[in-house]
Amino acid sequence: MSRIGKLSYAQQVCVKAAGKAMQTTGMLRPGARVGVAVSGGVDSFVLLKVMQLRQRIVPFPFEFMAIHLNPGFDPHNHAPLADWLASEGIAGHLEVTDYGPRGHSEENLRNSPCFYCARLRRKRLFALCQQYGLTHLAFGHNNDDLVTNFLMNLVQTGKVAGMSMNEPFFGGALQVIRPLMLLPKTEIVRAAKQWELPVFSNPCPSAGKTKRTDMLEVLDAMCGGSKVRRKNVYNGLARWQWEQNLVSDAEEGDAPEQGAMPHIPTARGH
Repeated sequence: MSRIGKLSYAQQVCVKAAGKAMQTTGMLRPGARVGVAVSGGVDSFVLLKVMQLRQRIVPFPFEFMAIHLNPGFDPHNHAPLADWLASEGIAGHLEVTDYGPRGHSEENLRNSPCFYCARLRRKRLFALCQQYGLTHLAFGHNNDDLVTNFLMNLVQTGKVAGMSMNEPFFGGALQVIRPLMLLPKTEIVRAAKQWELPVFSNPCPSAGKTKRTDMLEVLDAMCGGSKVRRKNVYNGLARWQWEQNLVSDAEEGDAPEQGAMPHIPTARGH
């Protein structure tokens, strides 16, 4: 029996799609040490669960740990994550910062609070990767994030750029990976509920007021309410991004030939 045979449909979709992304883009290698950036939201929590399950499937050893940077609006906000990590026996670094309040203060006069906070957070994540000797840093960005990021780059900078699924930093000393990039948000949400993950929200005053939210409204206008058009945009950009990151010899086995796009799950009811 398959090691993931007892999972629900949505859970299997998440584990298998992440596996395809990892395999075909060569995300992992034997002895990899992965830091999973966990915000506490549904995407990063599902990524953490998927990494736990993939560790039992991948035919070589790798390690992973959770990294959570509390933005500082509520220093106890991450308690559910701490309890869950302890119950699952997963290592973690949980740290309370002041990045959120600083992003909303007079210290930040030029950028949006989200941009400023994200920059501070990214810098700290890189430092922690070095501190723990990590080879990979994993983010829970999904297909929805890819689409909004593509639109932001196109509209705001005039560049055709998405979000790399497997990107080297610091001369290859660190790989930034995004295993959930082929997944729609809806399947991630379903899987999180079925796993009963203790997802918690960020009490940031700018939550829901980001440029990404604006881009979703642009996408809605482009698609004119058509689910088919929306699916085509998502699948088309996923194919394009996947082809950008495809490798000929993936770490977990032989990659498919160019153009053999892995199946992108279509959320049921959409």
